Amino acid sequence: VGAVHRGADRRGAMSSDWARPVVHWEIEARDPERQRAFYRGLFNWDIGDGPILNIAAGLGGPEPGPAGHIRQGDAPGVRLYVQVRDIKASLARASELGGTVLSEPFDVPGGPTIARITDPEGNPLVLV
Repeated sequence: VGAVHRGADRRGAMSSDWARPVVHWEIEARDPERQRAFYRGLFNWDIGDGPILNIAAGLGGPEPGPAGHIRQGDAPGVRLYVQVRDIKASLARASELGGTVLSEPFDVPGGPTIARITDPEGNPLVLV
């Protein structure tokens, strides 16, 4: 039996058992145009123009959205896990686009095959 998620009560106040979803993410960049070229080239993302380079919700992912986790580690931060068609080809493409390969593909026990990279500004990504 799962938790009850009632949302807002009659006064508009949120009930104490309402799960707060991740509704947005951001990549802060010293060179936004370079980052746009990296993410567009590696993941085929449609990225807008202007001072804020918008990336539409969805990106072909399953509903209702991504799951996540918290774990102990020596490099605190937020990581995007992005599903790709071919991990080895994506690692090569990430390098071509200025990213850094941190690990070769490996199997997570009971889970998927993943590989770790960084974008051209050092933000961590995990290819799935």
